Amino acid sequence: MGIVLLIVGLVLFIGLIITHELGHFLLARRNGVTIEEFGIFFPPTLYRRKTKGGWDFTFNLLPLGGFVKLKGEHDSDTARGSFGAASLKAKTKIMIAGIVVNLVTAFVLFTLLALIGMPQLVGNQFTVASDAHYDSRATLHTQVVSVEKGSPAATAGLKKDDNVVALGPANGHSSDISITTDLATLTKRYAGQKVLVKYVRGKQHLQTTLQLRSSTEVTAAANQGRQIGYLGVGTSPWQDGLTVVRSTWSAPIVGAGTMGQLTGLTFEGLGKALAGLGGTIAGGVTNNKVARQTAQTEASGQVSGPIGIFFVLKYGAALGARFILMVVAVLALTLGVMNLLPIPALDGGRLWLMLITHAIKKPLSKEREELVNATGFAVLLGLILLVSIVDVKRFF
Repeated sequence: MGIVLLIVGLVLFIGLIITHELGHFLLARRNGVTIEEFGIFFPPTLYRRKTKGGWDFTFNLLPLGGFVKLKGEHDSDTARGSFGAASLKAKTKIMIAGIVVNLVTAFVLFTLLALIGMPQLVGNQFTVASDAHYDSRATLHTQVVSVEKGSPAATAGLKKDDNVVALGPANGHSSDISITTDLATLTKRYAGQKVLVKYVRGKQHLQTTLQLRSSTEVTAAANQGRQIGYLGVGTSPWQDGLTVVRSTWSAPIVGAGTMGQLTGLTFEGLGKALAGLGGTIAGGVTNNKVARQTAQTEASGQVSGPIGIFFVLKYGAALGARFILMVVAVLALTLGVMNLLPIPALDGGRLWLMLITHAIKKPLSKEREELVNATGFAVLLGLILLVSIVDVKRFF
């Protein structure tokens, strides 16, 4: 069943690309612009067929998106049936058509999910409380993903993949832990004290007593450019099962609200990625290895590429059809949002460049427009390559 859901997820992902490009295709034809090629993924070409409409349908090798090639795509083109000869209004509609299709698709999918049961993927995910029916609730854990050598955790025998479930004074009451921030808060609260840590390893419920590092130790290390923790573990949120919430009359509201919430989180993630990139550059210039590595971790944790999408779908298949549908809905929303931004080589970059040059009444020459788009595309490919390297390290 998992393989079937993985295949379905990949087909739906390809479907997002097709519908996005279909938006450009239909609006171009409606506005009298000649279509030369409709491509799934990017060249080199694996399959090509001439259609009755006179345009080529191609299936290509690089799974980085898709494209519709229009006649005369430069603003300076004036031939009949060319994109350049179309009005500004027509060009704008053609450029945003794919974005609109993605956003409408996302809204439909999120609304459908709200009706059949929407997985809760983020904390405090949007719901209408009076119409929220819980089909299932996840059990949350704080999973150890790394243990510092010589740390209190290492000395006490904590290991990678242990789930920390409670922590408190050795002679007092232990507080239950469900999410990572609880552990960080508790270790800071009991800094320098002897504490009892309860954890689960496989099916074993274990506990150990240890002495946390003091605030003085942690601060002194930070002043020396070293990052250490009171307990000395790196953790990640983990859960058994999914919290699934079903709505009835409020489904469209939940669909729209979820889109708004995830859009905000997308911009927040982009901000962290850009800040991490800036920190990486600054750390490299100043030769601050700790700052550079911290920034790299921050930046890479916010992004994923084609490899990452494949593995999210692969692992998500084990969680069922609703999770796969949720991932596809998030991808549809992300495609729409990213293509609205002024990123060179994407729809938004070309749209904003076109609007700005028309506003200042200084259209770019064919050569300069090609240079801008080619440079943007090269940078985009470079970023995808870097993200793919991060994904390989993350998943292999």
